[in-house]
Amino acid sequence: MAAKPESYENIVQTASRLFFHQGYHATGLNQILAESGSPKGSLYYYFPRGKEELALECIRRGNEFIKQKLKETLSGNEDPVLAIQDFIRNTAEEADQTNFNGFMPMGFWAAAETSCISESLRRACVNTFTDWQHIYMERLQTAGWTEEKAHSLAVLIISMLEGALILALTQQSSAPIYNVADYIPQLIK
Repeated sequence: MAAKPESYENIVQTASRLFFHQGYHATGLNQILAESGSPKGSLYYYFPRGKEELALECIRRGNEFIKQKLKETLSGNEDPVLAIQDFIRNTAEEADQTNFNGFMPMGFWAAAETSCISESLRRACVNTFTDWQHIYMERLQTAGWTEEKAHSLAVLIISMLEGALILALTQQSSAPIYNVADYIPQLIK
């Protein structure tokens, strides 16, 4: 597949940042164009269905980024407990390194704000969380947990981490994320 032109990348990266910082509803296409430095024709060329199609690409791209990081981290340690803790601690470290500026947990803005307004955005969020869930499940099943137990644990881990991310962003503190990491050994027995 050919690389996308710079204007495409600028539009997607700018939209992702603005959707996260301002929300989907508060972010207009004109602002995305102005801040990305892209001509109006570029946005409608790449995203003929407009803002919703652009948001779908931001969700897809965020999902791929997290999936890659999750797979790499979970495969980096034979002990699934330590591997999951590593991923969560890496997330906390990233938040600290960026001072929460540009720190973009996808689930927060996309699921919370768009699920009620668009079926396609809601489905994209469901698919994203399901993808993450399957990565956790596969790792846990490989280590000997049953499918049912691995499923329950995966849902719980994602729920705990997403909740911790909301608290961390609100408090501007990574402590809630580290709390989740510290609790993982008790959760996964």
